[in-house]
Amino acid sequence: MALSTVFSDALPTKVYRKIVVMFCVLLMSLYFLYYLSDVCHTMPRPVRGSEGYLAADFDEWQSLHRKTLLHKLQVRGYWKGDLPEKYFRDLRLQFQSFNLNRQTGDGGSVVGNPLPSTLSFSGDGVRKLPQAIIIGVKKGGTRALLEFVRVHPDVRAVGAEPHFFDRHYDEGLRWYRGLMPKTLDGQITMEKTPSYFVTKEAAARIYAMSKDAKLIVVVRDPVTRAISDYTQTLSKKPDIPSFESLAFKNRTTGLIDTSWSAIQIGIYAKHLENWLLYFPMGQILFVSGERLISDPAGELGKVQDFLGLKRIITDKHFYFNKTKGFPCLKKPEGSSKPHCLGKTKGRTHPNIDPEVIQRLRDFYRPFNMKFYQMTGQNFGWDN
Repeated sequence: MALSTVFSDALPTKVYRKIVVMFCVLLMSLYFLYYLSDVCHTMPRPVRGSEGYLAADFDEWQSLHRKTLLHKLQVRGYWKGDLPEKYFRDLRLQFQSFNLNRQTGDGGSVVGNPLPSTLSFSGDGVRKLPQAIIIGVKKGGTRALLEFVRVHPDVRAVGAEPHFFDRHYDEGLRWYRGLMPKTLDGQITMEKTPSYFVTKEAAARIYAMSKDAKLIVVVRDPVTRAISDYTQTLSKKPDIPSFESLAFKNRTTGLIDTSWSAIQIGIYAKHLENWLLYFPMGQILFVSGERLISDPAGELGKVQDFLGLKRIITDKHFYFNKTKGFPCLKKPEGSSKPHCLGKTKGRTHPNIDPEVIQRLRDFYRPFNMKFYQMTGQNFGWDN
């Protein structure tokens, strides 16, 4: 005879039913508690804010937890200006089981990626349109500036020049955003394309993307810049005409050929007028290409202030390379040697007739003076 039959015969029907119901409720309660304990096990512990309160929601928790971990790394002496990747691998593992489904800004679904403020330091985060762009000028020192500013832990920048606002605008903003590196909450996304400064449509296009974008222009003595521009072209096309023949429409009369791009780029005042139609001067920072070489930390200090960043990049990050003739970054974290710009930087300029150089200086002088007046800075090219 079955045990259930014996048990039901020994008890009244109502009592038997109550016992069965209570037993089922108990089993369901145990299963529910087991499920909650498993979920809580995957949840990171709560974090208290600076005022001692617990984080009110998940976004706040992520932000507070990230700051707490960064503070611990700083206390332990791991924070050197570059992100020490080896110290963050274990931290990322803590959150791999805590990914979320989120909706992107354009309506697409991204599964398994954390929100922008999720703690992660390498492959995680979200791609954003740049908040700051180095828009010029060619051969002014833009590559050096980008490499230097990327030392800052709160800056992420795409390495190659996107040329979105001058060559690939038809690809659309989604394509452009896809080129950007992933960033965390509080980090700045940057890119640099020096040709933007002399592209008439670029100002309006950047304004259409973000009227609050911060723009950086690295400027250099326009005569030296033109010779450097020519030197770069000469390295790729050794059979091009001489600098003198390209610079003048008529060497005898001294008429400068302003249609030649190497000359045209250096008329900074003319190009700046176009940008000021869309952006106020307060959103444009002018970096001296000469001072970027002689005092890189000083110029980087201005850049960090302009971007609203803590001044982390200082003199201790640089040393002067006598062979190349410009500053290099000291040994980055995790690298066996210092980092200098590539072989294409610091080329030896060809000898140019001093009379040609003087005529070019005379040509640029009124444009330089106007540029000084517009920017409120004297770059000293005419001293």
